[in-house]
Amino acid sequence: MSRISVRGFAVASATAVTAVGSVVGVASGSTAVPNNDAETTASDSTLLADIPAGQQAQVQTASLTQQADFQAIAADEGAKKDAEELARKAAAETAIAKKEAAEKAAKEAKERAEAKSAASRSSAGFPIQSSYSIAQIQAMARQMVPAGQFQCFSNIVNHESSWNYHAVNAGSGAYGLFQALPAGKYASAGADWQTNPATQIKWGLNYMDSRYGSPCEAWSFWQANSWY
Repeated sequence: MSRISVRGFAVASATAVTAVGSVVGVASGSTAVPNNDAETTASDSTLLADIPAGQQAQVQTASLTQQADFQAIAADEGAKKDAEELARKAAAETAIAKKEAAEKAAKEAKERAEAKSAASRSSAGFPIQSSYSIAQIQAMARQMVPAGQFQCFSNIVNHESSWNYHAVNAGSGAYGLFQALPAGKYASAGADWQTNPATQIKWGLNYMDSRYGSPCEAWSFWQANSWY
């Protein structure tokens, strides 16, 4: 019940009381003087405190309940909007992550295919020489190793043999550009592995691809372990 309704109730009650008093006065023979200010007086003097306690409690309870309902509705709407926004963000982030993963997988698959194709090249594709300079060996490697993987490949060869295809580890017997152990492992790439750097490069690239997935993944392992 609003304050207007309460005051209206009080005014009606005061008017009724005044009217009853007038009737009683006429019946007893007294002179009844109309009280034109009765409603005004009641309106001015009647407050919520003049209403019985039970009715006050009802009015206050109804008001508090209505406020609580409004607050609950507002809270529900806010929570719903927050949940919808979080769901949209999560969906967008998931879509981006899936796209990036798919692009990465496609790139790696392409690089592996290129590496496999390059590594399958026979060492006969390069002129046979009695000896090879570092620049010539690196030129062979650039033709056989995918461009995006060459630096990682080169890093490993630098650390293992400094591009010396005759390098031998006196302690273990590891041999060649990639310090294969035993040295005979190179034979899987060609019988001329001792004299042809291209055969060693072919073997090394196959090894990195099959064991680690790519030269760059092999280099990451090497950095963490100082071997591969």
